[in-house]
Amino acid sequence: MTRIKCCGMTRVEDALLAARLGADAIGMVFTARSRRCIDLAQGRAIVAALPPFVTSVALFMDDEAAWVREVVAAVAPDLLQFHGGESDAWCAQFGRRYLKTIPMGEGAAALARLRDYPRAAALLLDGHAPGETGGQGRAFDWSLLPRDPAQPLVLAGGLDAGNVAEAIRIARPWAVDVASGIEATPGVKDPARLQAFIAAVRAADAGQEPFPAGAAGGS
Repeated sequence: MTRIKCCGMTRVEDALLAARLGADAIGMVFTARSRRCIDLAQGRAIVAALPPFVTSVALFMDDEAAWVREVVAAVAPDLLQFHGGESDAWCAQFGRRYLKTIPMGEGAAALARLRDYPRAAALLLDGHAPGETGGQGRAFDWSLLPRDPAQPLVLAGGLDAGNVAEAIRIARPWAVDVASGIEATPGVKDPARLQAFIAAVRAADAGQEPFPAGAAGGS
């Protein structure tokens, strides 16, 4: 079964809806350069509201170690995610399991970086170029994902209800990550798009036709 991470959460109600619909993980952004950045109070509220067995993920990008530690202490996320040029040793210093984003904007050349993070719990392959933030809705060639990775791979970048089934068929990732593909505006999730996305992932796993995006408003 393909796991689902819904990222860029800024509101408790959106995180709860994602969890109720079947999301496995909720991502929160704590790097100031992102349009989806939240503060400590928002992060605490989201984590406190999540039901059991839904993983909370705190995302950073080339932030100061002191800020990461402050977020860890105040919000207590289950996982950390690093989106910039951080090294494996730097990411591992906080006593939390972590995900490392690999920017795939360079195409096949980016695959060499998969070997650079042996301590990562998983690697998240996103469609942007090095140095850019995620959540831009930019896809890459899904066939580049290796078939026998050393770590679980998370597929991100440009995914929505209309293409995620094809992405899963081609890439066979451990998980998919979505932000802009389920939004009304940056940081505010659209319930219909969220429902359609999760339904499309589950349909792909079952070998069925994806749930039509236009029909997502039904009960």
